[in-house]
Amino acid sequence: MVKTPVRAALSLAVLSGALWASPAAAADREETAPSTWAHRAEVTYDSLQQHLYQGSQEHGLYLEKTPRKEGENPHSYLWPLREAAAATVDMSELPRVGARYERDAAERFTALRLYFDPRDGRPGYDSYLPAPLGQGGDVFYDDNAVVGLSFLDQYRSTGEEAYLDRALETYSVVSRGWDEDPAKPCPGGMRWVDSPDNTMRAANVTGLAAQLASELYAIDHDDEFLASAKKWYEWNWSCLRRSPGLYDNSRDDDGSVNETLWSYNSGAMIGTAATLYRATGDPSYLDRAVEDAKGSLAYWKEGDRLHDQPAIFNAFYFDNLRILNEVRPDRAYRTAAATYAEETWKENRTPSDGLFRFQPSGGGDHAPAAQAETLEQSAMVQIFAGLATDRS
Repeated sequence: MVKTPVRAALSLAVLSGALWASPAAAADREETAPSTWAHRAEVTYDSLQQHLYQGSQEHGLYLEKTPRKEGENPHSYLWPLREAAAATVDMSELPRVGARYERDAAERFTALRLYFDPRDGRPGYDSYLPAPLGQGGDVFYDDNAVVGLSFLDQYRSTGEEAYLDRALETYSVVSRGWDEDPAKPCPGGMRWVDSPDNTMRAANVTGLAAQLASELYAIDHDDEFLASAKKWYEWNWSCLRRSPGLYDNSRDDDGSVNETLWSYNSGAMIGTAATLYRATGDPSYLDRAVEDAKGSLAYWKEGDRLHDQPAIFNAFYFDNLRILNEVRPDRAYRTAAATYAEETWKENRTPSDGLFRFQPSGGGDHAPAAQAETLEQSAMVQIFAGLATDRS
């Protein structure tokens, strides 16, 4: 593998201090120069590779955090690697420079496969590396749903059928998560984890699974995917929707509801509805997507709500607003993403190493002494690259 050249820390400091000194000026340039966002994606990716990527000698894996502390796993969990993969696919689609990241993207998916465990008829991507590289972990259905979505991104980017095959395989894994017990309050929903101890049916896995099914239907129009997408989408809408664009976190088997709100739950439902509209032509899905986008933006833009959300959740949210923007353009979607990205570049980035540091939640104010994480560094690559390729 040919690694992307990494810029020196001094160069990063000079660029951040001189070229991008004023948020207002940068915002003005952003209106006419997507290269601003492309540059930020490149230097953020370079820092990810310099400080968190472990190299081909370590199977193309990543650290969870840097600096790694005694007792921490030698490699990241599945979710951060998935986000690094998603970020690298985004880099490979940047105008003019994308080709230089194509080999990196292919390596990410080879590394992802190391987490796959064919165990006893219930295969899936483990939360941590199975033997011989690790001790394995549970199959979390939300992790598997986003892995499937990344395979589809790479399939659309390269046209290689092997990635579509992996997405289809992952859909089969995720489908096991649907709860068939009619006696539970608000029957249905996707279980969070493949475990007999699971008692939670969650908005994240149900919405992300619906998105995976809807995107598969948009590709090959198999009625099974459409039926699944509709069923899973409707459960979130009926059982967890608090108000337009806002979805409670989960419903326990005893009927209690966790009312925590996350921006990526808003996003998954927006993206699913927009994809269903594009694939079926049913205008009711477009109406729902627009209603959820309007309601969620009104909520998340208030005060520090977006700022306090984990950066990775906001990356999901903005990506799904772009999906809706493709079928019903609205400048407000890009403005929200650009405002967040500008503030986070200015406030949460450490110029000396180019790494983003947040509170333990993964969002909020800059924490200079915190370990930097593959998860959130990858999120910022995704956000910057999305702004660089979105010409709305």
